[in-house]
Amino acid sequence: MTKEEVMEMAKVAQLPYDYESGDPMWLDKLEIFARLAAEKERESCVKMVNYVYDNIVTDEHIRDMAFKISARGQE
Repeated sequence: MTKEEVMEMAKVAQLPYDYESGDPMWLDKLEIFARLAAEKERESCVKMVNYVYDNIVTDEHIRDMAFKISARGQE
Protein backbone atom coordinates (compact mmCIF):
# COMPACT_ATOMS: atom_id res chain seq x y z
CA MET A 1 0.00 0.00 0.00
CA THR A 2 1.46 3.34 -1.02
CA LYS A 3 1.54 6.53 1.06
CA GLU A 4 -0.84 8.07 -1.45
CA GLU A 5 -3.33 5.24 -0.93
CA VAL A 6 -3.08 5.61 2.84
CA MET A 7 -3.64 9.37 2.56
CA GLU A 8 -6.65 8.84 0.30
CA MET A 9 -8.19 6.39 2.78
CA ALA A 10 -7.60 8.90 5.60
CA LYS A 11 -9.37 11.58 3.56
CA VAL A 12 -12.30 9.29 2.79
CA ALA A 13 -12.56 8.44 6.51
CA GLN A 14 -12.45 12.20 7.22
CA LEU A 15 -9.68 11.85 9.77
CA PRO A 16 -8.75 15.21 11.30
CA TYR A 17 -5.47 16.08 9.60
CA ASP A 18 -3.92 18.94 7.64
CA TYR A 19 -3.43 17.15 4.33
CA GLU A 20 -1.60 20.10 2.76
CA SER A 21 1.23 20.68 5.24
CA GLY A 22 1.12 17.21 6.78
CA ASP A 23 2.83 15.57 9.70
CA PRO A 24 5.19 12.77 8.63
CA MET A 25 5.01 11.02 11.99
CA TRP A 26 1.21 10.91 11.80
CA LEU A 27 1.38 9.47 8.29
CA ASP A 28 3.96 6.88 9.35
CA LYS A 29 1.68 5.73 12.18
CA LEU A 30 -1.30 5.59 9.85
CA GLU A 31 0.72 3.48 7.40
CA ILE A 32 1.60 1.07 10.21
CA PHE A 33 -2.07 0.83 11.15
CA ALA A 34 -3.08 0.21 7.53
CA ARG A 35 -0.41 -2.49 7.17
CA LEU A 36 -1.58 -4.23 10.38
CA ALA A 37 -5.22 -4.09 9.27
CA ALA A 38 -4.32 -5.57 5.88
CA GLU A 39 -2.28 -8.32 7.55
CA LYS A 40 -5.22 -9.24 9.78
CA GLU A 41 -7.55 -9.36 6.77
CA ARG A 42 -5.10 -11.61 4.88
CA GLU A 43 -4.94 -13.96 7.88
CA SER A 44 -8.74 -14.21 7.90
CA CYS A 45 -8.81 -14.92 4.16
CA VAL A 46 -6.15 -17.62 4.48
CA LYS A 47 -8.11 -19.28 7.30
CA MET A 48 -11.25 -19.27 5.17
CA VAL A 49 -9.44 -20.71 2.13
CA ASN A 50 -7.79 -23.40 4.26
CA TYR A 51 -11.19 -24.28 5.74
CA VAL A 52 -12.61 -24.68 2.24
CA TYR A 53 -9.64 -26.87 1.27
CA ASP A 54 -9.83 -29.01 4.40
CA ASN A 55 -13.62 -29.43 4.52
CA ILE A 56 -15.16 -28.82 1.13
CA VAL A 57 -12.90 -28.93 -1.92
CA THR A 58 -9.56 -30.72 -1.80
CA ASP A 59 -8.14 -29.14 -4.92
CA GLU A 60 -4.53 -27.94 -4.90
CA HIS A 61 -5.64 -24.76 -6.66
CA ILE A 62 -7.53 -23.86 -3.48
CA ARG A 63 -4.43 -24.45 -1.33
CA ASP A 64 -2.40 -22.37 -3.77
CA MET A 65 -4.79 -19.46 -3.19
CA ALA A 66 -3.90 -19.47 0.51
CA PHE A 67 -0.19 -19.28 -0.30
CA LYS A 68 -0.76 -16.42 -2.74
CA ILE A 69 -2.82 -14.47 -0.22
CA SER A 70 -0.11 -14.94 2.42
CA ALA A 71 2.60 -13.89 -0.01
CA ARG A 72 0.89 -10.54 -0.63
CA GLY A 73 2.17 -9.41 2.76
CA GLN A 74 5.75 -10.08 1.70
CA GLU A 75 5.70 -7.62 -1.20
